[in-house]
Amino acid sequence: MTNLNQDIQNKLQHLNIFEKLIVANLVIYLIGLLVSLLFKSDFNWFELPSVFGNFITQPWSVITYAFIHYDFWHFFFNMIWLYFIGGMFTNLFSKKMGLNVYFLGAISGGLLFLLGYNLFPDLFKSPSRLVGASAAIRALLIFLCAYMPSMEVRFFTFNLKLWYIGAAIVVFDILGIIAGIKDPISGNAGGNLAHLGGAILGYIYAKKLEQGKDIGKGFGSYMDQFVGLFSKSKKSPLKTVYKKKSDKVAGFSKEEFNQFNNQKKIDVILDKISKSGYDSLTEAEKEFLFKAGK
Repeated sequence: MTNLNQDIQNKLQHLNIFEKLIVANLVIYLIGLLVSLLFKSDFNWFELPSVFGNFITQPWSVITYAFIHYDFWHFFFNMIWLYFIGGMFTNLFSKKMGLNVYFLGAISGGLLFLLGYNLFPDLFKSPSRLVGASAAIRALLIFLCAYMPSMEVRFFTFNLKLWYIGAAIVVFDILGIIAGIKDPISGNAGGNLAHLGGAILGYIYAKKLEQGKDIGKGFGSYMDQFVGLFSKSKKSPLKTVYKKKSDKVAGFSKEEFNQFNNQKKIDVILDKISKSGYDSLTEAEKEFLFKAGK
């Protein structure tokens, strides 16, 4: 059993942050399935209610709803999207930024869901509850589409620019809102409204980043604690007794200086991708992006 636990821990350590999110979603989905079968109950306290008065009593639900899935196909397709989009994101950007976009997208989607139901009660007539990671995943996808609109991806036998994909998905979400308002029983206006909230966050985040502003920087301090849950401690059991020498370059530590240079190089490569596509990169540039993603 000890060896099995060690093997599982080792495998988890080699997953990227989005693959670990998939594992977390899978565990919660299975627990929810078990609870439903044994106790005929749902995770109501972790779902996001559309009634503002109910939300006040469970404010954490603006994030936790993104981990709740009841329908298998809803869970399956969300995780497939997260796997592919997350893989692309981690090859280009840091895991901290990925988590910032993901969770801020979930929050933005949840807040737009709440605003829609409470500001326009005549349109969204019956109360609802929001679950699923779709808004967070939309934020990641639209971020990539907005930051690198000219980048092409292979779609069966032809290439598509990212901004085509992003625009089509946003249009489908808007149509989904309209259809859901007209037919609340079979439609999903609230879910599509949350998708749109995530998309808006992803777009704004990307455009601000192009201007040199990381709007998720403040939120990132909270994400450091989250990343720590998945990071293996590397502290040595031995203590050092000698005084650490100063190792600074231009007022920065060597690690900060190297990180700054690497980020500049990544920005240059991403700019090249946005103008000429991924295939225009040299093998050395592709290898650098791959290692940076890791």
